[in-house]
Amino acid sequence: MEKQEIALQAVELLKKEYPDAICSLEYRKPHELMIATRLAAQCTDARVNIVCVDLFQKYPTVEAFAQADIADVEQIVRPCGFFHTKAKDIVHMCQMLMEQYHGVIPDTVEELVKLPGIGRKTANLVVGDIYHKPAIVCDTHCIRITNLLGLVNSKDPVKVENQLRPLLPPEESNDFCHRLVLHGRAVCVARRPQCDRCVLNVCCKHFQDTYQLPE
Repeated sequence: MEKQEIALQAVELLKKEYPDAICSLEYRKPHELMIATRLAAQCTDARVNIVCVDLFQKYPTVEAFAQADIADVEQIVRPCGFFHTKAKDIVHMCQMLMEQYHGVIPDTVEELVKLPGIGRKTANLVVGDIYHKPAIVCDTHCIRITNLLGLVNSKDPVKVENQLRPLLPPEESNDFCHRLVLHGRAVCVARRPQCDRCVLNVCCKHFQDTYQLPE
C-alpha cells in the first residue's frame, strides 16, 4: 500500500477503536492547557492533573501567573519534576502573554513557539484543541507508532510532522494524534507492543516485516 492509503486506513481503524479522541490533560481555560502541557514533560499526565488542581485554584488567570512568585510556583509543581525550569517558564510565559498578546493565547504555531518553554508539540496541541485548526502533535507515541507503520522514517519531531502533514486529512490530524497516544498506552506500548491484538496490524509495516511469512 502507498503511504497515504496506510495513513487513511490507520485513521479509520483508530477512530473505531477510540471514538473519543480527547486530550488526557484536564483544563478549563486555554492557558491551562498550555501550562499543563509544559508540566507534562518527563511527567505523567495523571500526576500533572493532580498538581494542577491546586495550581489553577491559586493562579486562576494568565495575569495571576504573570504576577506570581516563581519560588511559590516551584513548590506547587515540584511533584512534576524539573520544577525550577518549569516554574520559571510558566511565569515568564504568562508575563510575555500579558506584555505582547494582551493575555490572549496566540492561535498559530509560529507565534506560540516564541513563548518561553513552548515547543512545536505544545504549540500544535493548543492550535488543534483550543482553536480547532489542523495540527499534528508529535509526541513520543506519535513518533514511535508512525515509524512502525512505515509512514515516516525519522525520530525528529519536526521531520515527522512534515512527513505526516501531506498524508493525513487536515480535519483528522489532531484527533489522529490523540488516538495514537491512547493506542500507545493501551496496546502499542514501547518495548512490548502487543502486535497480535493491534487493530493496526493489517496496515503496519513493522508487523508485516516481523510476523508475516513470505509467500
